[in-house]
Amino acid sequence: MYKVEVVENGVQALDVISNLQTDGFSREDVYLFAHSEKREEDLADATATAEIGMKEQGMLDSVSNLFKSRGDELRSKMQSLGLTEQEAEKYEKELDNGRLVIIGSKTN
Repeated sequence: MYKVEVVENGVQALDVISNLQTDGFSREDVYLFAHSEKREEDLADATATAEIGMKEQGMLDSVSNLFKSRGDELRSKMQSLGLTEQEAEKYEKELDNGRLVIIGSKTN
């Protein structure tokens, strides 16, 4: 089960994260994406959202992301949370336009 929201800034991101928690997602189930790695790291730290690692992607995908473009890496990470290839492409385009993508994802 997953839920995706697109926002313009960190203030909106906090509201969405709060709403996702109300919907039953823990902070460990919420992932924030930005096209800029620095912006993504800063906002993830500020909002206490999870980072995608080997647990979500598996070792092979985690290592292969080191050699991919940022767009390819972002789409791969989104797909590891349950999005289809088409959905990942759609949301990666939102990131290209400076927006943030927040995904609540849990396996229950």
